[in-house]
Amino acid sequence: MSRRLPGADDDGPVAELVRRRRGGELSDLDRLLLHSPPVAEGWNALLGALRSGTTLAADLRELVVLRIAVLNDAAFEWAAHEPIARRAGLTEAQLAALRRPDAAGEWTAVQAAVLAFTDASTRDVAVPDAVFAAAREHLDDRQVVELTALVGGYAMVSRFLVALQVPPPPGEVSG
Repeated sequence: MSRRLPGADDDGPVAELVRRRRGGELSDLDRLLLHSPPVAEGWNALLGALRSGTTLAADLRELVVLRIAVLNDAAFEWAAHEPIARRAGLTEAQLAALRRPDAAGEWTAVQAAVLAFTDASTRDVAVPDAVFAAAREHLDDRQVVELTALVGGYAMVSRFLVALQVPPPPGEVSG
């Protein structure tokens, strides 16, 4: 649990909504969010949509999440998503590349474009025209919106985790 706040009571209708999305279990992150049920409910809806309601390929989604975890030093986020990224097809070499400052590695053209977009948006907020155009070569209008929301959403997650000093679960891979 967070070194800054204890977990909230984990019963009630919002906790049940979160449990349903999570397959029955609450994370330490969820228990912190439950201090504010309206925030937890909105978070649950947004992150549920980002995780399972977009048309972005799973490897792209997890590449974004893990890169943000690295850039914002969110070990909990990395630990939670590395196994998902592996199941989505990211290789050992790609996972290692995500941890490097330049993320140089073996990427498909769409992965490289999404990674450059993620880096620009996370590091500088503004996405240069050339970076946007490269992503646009591979993504339709909906996917550009979904990518932008995914980057912003997981930047929010990482900032929450880091500000409240939420450590990765014991025994999990950390990054």
